[in-house]
Amino acid sequence: MASHINTDIIFYSSPNGNIRVEVLYENETFWLTQKRMAELFGVEVNTINYHLKEIFKSGELQEDRTIRKIRTTAEDGKKYLTSFYNLDAIIAVGYRVNSFQATQFRIWATAVLREFGIKGSK
Repeated sequence: MASHINTDIIFYSSPNGNIRVEVLYENETFWLTQKRMAELFGVEVNTINYHLKEIFKSGELQEDRTIRKIRTTAEDGKKYLTSFYNLDAIIAVGYRVNSFQATQFRIWATAVLREFGIKGSK
């Protein structure tokens, strides 16, 4: 199902400031394209594509619940349907990719989850 969304745009910056990625936020989740995930984790798009295929093939996530087709406008003014992946997919890929930036993401994600667990148990 394709849609054109008006959404919040958030910029993620890595702790050292070297990486800055545009992230869409809508319906209480974050959305990234494969290209943006590649930028976030410091790898090539084909690496992201490989991990997503494996995640879906293994049944860890279901494509129809994690992908949203969004109409985007390119710099040349043409409109395209682009696949965006939700936070579940971003996290799953982040725990599979082997790069410095992915490691930084895992450290951050683990700290957030740990903090939530501590605060949630009180």
